[in-house]
Amino acid sequence: MFEHHKVEMNWGGQPLTLETGKIARQADGAVLATLGETVVLATVVSAKTPKAGVDFFPLTVNYQEKAFAAGKIPGGYFKREGRPTEAETLICRLIDRPIRPLFPAGYKNETQVIVTVLQHDLENEPDVLAMIATSAALTISGVPFMGPIGAARVGYIDGEYVLNTPIDRRSDSKLDLVMAGTTDAVLMVESEAKELSEEVMLGAVMFGHAESAKVIDAIIQLAELAAKEPREFVPEDLSALEGEMLKLVDADIRAAYKITDKAERYVALDAAKAKVKEHFTPAEGEEAAWTPEQIGSVFKSLQAKIVRWDILDTGTRIDGRDLTTVRPIVAEVGLLPRTHGSAVFTRGETQALVVATLGTGDDEQYVDSLEGTYKQNFLLHYNFPPYSVGEAGRVGFTSRRETGHGKLAWRAINPVRPSAEEFPYTLRIVSEITESNGSSSMATVCGTSLALMDAGVPMKAPVAGIAMGLILEGEKFAVLSDILGDEDHLGDMDFKVAGTAEGITSLQMDIKIAGITEEIMQKALGQAKGGREHILGEMSKALDTARDEVGEFAPRIETMKIPTDKIREVIGTGGKVIREIVEKTGAKVNIEDDGTIKIASSDGKAIDAAIKWIKSITDEPEVGVIYQGTVVKTADFGAFVNFFGPRDGLVHISQLASERVGKTTDVVKEGDKVWVKLLGFDDRGKVRLSMKVVNQETGEEIENEGGDD
Repeated sequence: MFEHHKVEMNWGGQPLTLETGKIARQADGAVLATLGETVVLATVVSAKTPKAGVDFFPLTVNYQEKAFAAGKIPGGYFKREGRPTEAETLICRLIDRPIRPLFPAGYKNETQVIVTVLQHDLENEPDVLAMIATSAALTISGVPFMGPIGAARVGYIDGEYVLNTPIDRRSDSKLDLVMAGTTDAVLMVESEAKELSEEVMLGAVMFGHAESAKVIDAIIQLAELAAKEPREFVPEDLSALEGEMLKLVDADIRAAYKITDKAERYVALDAAKAKVKEHFTPAEGEEAAWTPEQIGSVFKSLQAKIVRWDILDTGTRIDGRDLTTVRPIVAEVGLLPRTHGSAVFTRGETQALVVATLGTGDDEQYVDSLEGTYKQNFLLHYNFPPYSVGEAGRVGFTSRRETGHGKLAWRAINPVRPSAEEFPYTLRIVSEITESNGSSSMATVCGTSLALMDAGVPMKAPVAGIAMGLILEGEKFAVLSDILGDEDHLGDMDFKVAGTAEGITSLQMDIKIAGITEEIMQKALGQAKGGREHILGEMSKALDTARDEVGEFAPRIETMKIPTDKIREVIGTGGKVIREIVEKTGAKVNIEDDGTIKIASSDGKAIDAAIKWIKSITDEPEVGVIYQGTVVKTADFGAFVNFFGPRDGLVHISQLASERVGKTTDVVKEGDKVWVKLLGFDDRGKVRLSMKVVNQETGEEIENEGGDD
């Protein structure tokens, strides 16, 4: 018999409810979480036995948004949800990152978390709620999990921190930060900021940590009512294997990690690994004392320990640097002159080739989300081909990691890019990681900043990024600037900070241990600031501000505004007029609902022609102004002249010439080009024009010539 349990609390002015025992009761853990009127279901299932032949924890997190949650039917032919969207992929990572470190080392049972958004109130976003529901489901499941964790979104409006910023106030906030942590420490941070100081960012993390602790109390209350008996899990005792292996290859591993070149270092490590394999391979007919997975796991662990001990003891890192030095940097722009903007950013053995492309409104990306469909005019795509690490592998599939790294770089650049009103282009950035040995996402940030400036995009300021690492053993710790790939894998923290000289634009942190303290975060932020300022200085040697104008191969875009009641006239019946403008001038024309018109072409004459055509439709002719027109019809009493777009006017026979005219066709005939002056409008609104007051050769007004009979 299943029992239904519910815990309720007020959190940031919104009711938060966690309940279990009613839905998905056959899962190991299932929690229905509600914040406001947003509802998510989190389920956890973990196999009863370890997965054979793996030396890692096989955890999978799936987050899925159902269209019915917002009262929508999916678009497309099949009318059902398909592969995960970019937003769903990013939230999968957001859930995975803080929970993964809290499973005990050696737990290899296949574990799956599925989070489903069932209802969205369009005020409270489901991502933080999904993290909370996952934490609660794991806590009550009986699966070995060293939680619970809490999570919170933090905004910064008018100098005050705001908990779980509502969607409709997000544009007022200088910060969008999501954090997760245990009662004692912070585990994960993801953020976008508008050039905020280190102090404000640290304060936001600590504010979120304090608020998330309230949620942890609610999860504990639910666990006291509904938690299953904890599964027995006793980690393997591999100390004997580790001791024997340490004696065998301690010197080899230490010698390998003194080699600064990555490729040579890996050759030396492979030799040490081969030595271990040979040593522990049993003689024919004997039974192996240890499995290949156990041997591999201990070898990795030993590598980590030796590197960590050396760094803490000597303050010297794998490549010989001290804790704060950034690897040599080379920044170049304009490598691909026929593209709109390009840059190569190289830092040590990490390199990003970044290309910027400027497009028009037609190139904007449509995003269909639960909140509604909207358009994006800034796209950043990050690619990590296998050759960048000297491997052969699959190409063509965008991994979760590539999506996440691209979004991190996007967040770093987004706060300082110009608005659509300031620079009416669609921007697409592609970052190709051509070499990788630590923090290719931060190389992407630096390369993107340079490529956009090379393309003539008026950035508010250049942006640089740096990745920090951490070695923590008991009370002793070391913060590392500009980490290598090995330091990332063997360390305890991946802490990435991007920003301008004025402040931080993005902060991302992942912890591989049970969390870090405010003291460590403060030191890491301070050290990162120094590193960021150094990198900005190196970047400025290539380019320190945006070029004055876009390149010769980029489209030119001019913006104009017309009254909304004129939009229909410019478009024409069935789009006839605008199609004719595009076909005749060769320019792209995009009209928005507020009357903003963007005209794009690589040919300035085409843009001028399109603007002139549109103005002729939307502008009103001015009395006293001289126009060139075409005679479209003659009559006994005068000639009709098309002089202003589709507008015609009458030149009375008395206004055809200064001398008396007996017959209209004696002066003009249909098709003639003539100069006319707009005299005004009669009492019925008819246009009155004059030719006799204008020199028909020059188009200039004739002095002292009577204008009207």
